[in-house]
Amino acid sequence: MAVDTYEEIQPIMLAKQQPNFVLTPEVEDKVQRAGLYLEAGYPVHFSGPAGTGKTTLAMFTAAQLDQPSILIHGEDEFGASDLVGGEFGFRRKKLVDNFIHSVMKTEEDVSARWVDNRLTVACKHGFTLIYDEFTRSRPQANNVLLSVLEERILDLPAARSTEGYLRVHSNFAAIFTSNPVEYSGVYRAQDALVDRMISIKLDHYDRETEIQITMAKSGVSREEAEKIVDIVRSLRKAKSDNTTPTVRAAIMLGRVMTLSEVKPNSKDEDFTKLALDILDSEISTPDEPENGELRTAILTALKEVC
Repeated sequence: MAVDTYEEIQPIMLAKQQPNFVLTPEVEDKVQRAGLYLEAGYPVHFSGPAGTGKTTLAMFTAAQLDQPSILIHGEDEFGASDLVGGEFGFRRKKLVDNFIHSVMKTEEDVSARWVDNRLTVACKHGFTLIYDEFTRSRPQANNVLLSVLEERILDLPAARSTEGYLRVHSNFAAIFTSNPVEYSGVYRAQDALVDRMISIKLDHYDRETEIQITMAKSGVSREEAEKIVDIVRSLRKAKSDNTTPTVRAAIMLGRVMTLSEVKPNSKDEDFTKLALDILDSEISTPDEPENGELRTAILTALKEVC
C-alpha cells in the first residue's frame, strides 16, 4: 500500500523585537551566550525551577535566529510518532475510463496518509525546534533526538520513506527547557541526550531584573514594583527549601493590584489578603492544610517592606 505525505505542521515566526521582553544586562548575557552556542551548532538547554522564565527566554532566543520556529510541549503520553509523524487515515483515488463507449474501465487506489510531525518538519526545512519541558516526555520517546543532535540524521519509519532516514537541514537549531527532576511528572533525562546539549542553568534573577519584569508584565509603577519584589525576595530568604516564590508571584500580585486599584501597604487589609492568597498559592500546594508558619512568614515580609 502506498503512503502519501499529506500535510505538515505549520511553523510560527517569532518577532525579533518584543516590547514586553525585559532585556537587562543579566538577561542579555544569557541570550548572547545561548546565541553563540546555537551559532556553533550546539543545542541549548535552559534548566531551572518553574517561574524563572525558561520558556520566555527560549522563545526570545529562537526569535533572534530570524527563522521559523516549531514549538513542542513535553507530554507524558508522547511516543516517537508524536515527534516524527505517523499514518493518520487513508486517501482513496478512483479513476473511471469510459473512452470506449461500450467498455468501462475503473481503477481504484487506496494509500495510507502520512503526516510529518513537528520534529520531522523542523529537520526537513531548517526551522528552530523549541522543545519546552522535554523531560515531561518519557525518555524512550526522546531517543529519536540522539541521532538528530549528534549525526544530524533523523531516523524515519519505513512507512515514511524508502531511504529510512532524513538528513537534517543545515539551518536546524534546537532549544530545550526543563524543570528539576525533583518536580512531579518530570523524568530524568538520559545522559546521552543531555551530553549533546549545552545547559544554561537559571535561578532567581537579580533585584533590578525582577523589578523590570514585574513592571513590564503587570503595569505597576516603579515604586510599587520595588515593594512587591522586595516582599517576594524577603520571603525567599526566610524559606530555606525549594518552595520559594519566584518572579511569577510578583507579576501575579502586581496584576491583581492594578485591577483592584490596591496599593502595597501592610496596613491595608485588602492588600494583605491578596498577598496571602497569591504568595501562599505560589509556595504551597492546594492539597496542603493551612500553614500557620507560612502565613506568619508572609505577614512578616509585608511588615518589613511596606
